[in-house]
Amino acid sequence: MSESGKTVTRVDLCEAVYQKVGLSRTESAAFVELVLKEITDCLEKGETVKLSSFGSFMVRKKGERIGRNPKTGTEVPISPRRVMVFKPSAILKQRINNGAVAKDDATVASAAAG
Repeated sequence: MSESGKTVTRVDLCEAVYQKVGLSRTESAAFVELVLKEITDCLEKGETVKLSSFGSFMVRKKGERIGRNPKTGTEVPISPRRVMVFKPSAILKQRINNGAVAKDDATVASAAAG
């Protein structure tokens, strides 16, 4: 959860497009829906959606595995499925951390450089 506790909704995104781009409210809503639909369609097809300076949305396949019912302790097979994951870009991570490079990122960067 964010520090402010605010959740950004589709309505908020539409309003931001309306305020900052200057499209009508109807056009702004249609634009936001179009972008979200395009991302969804690409993910449904198993494609990676990479947004520069933001991050990547990917679909990963998880194989069948055995899980355990926490109440009864009995083993239950968990069927194979696809899951969506988001990997934030280094720029987004840096912005979230107020411009500070996270310790893990600094370690990775120094290991890659050396």
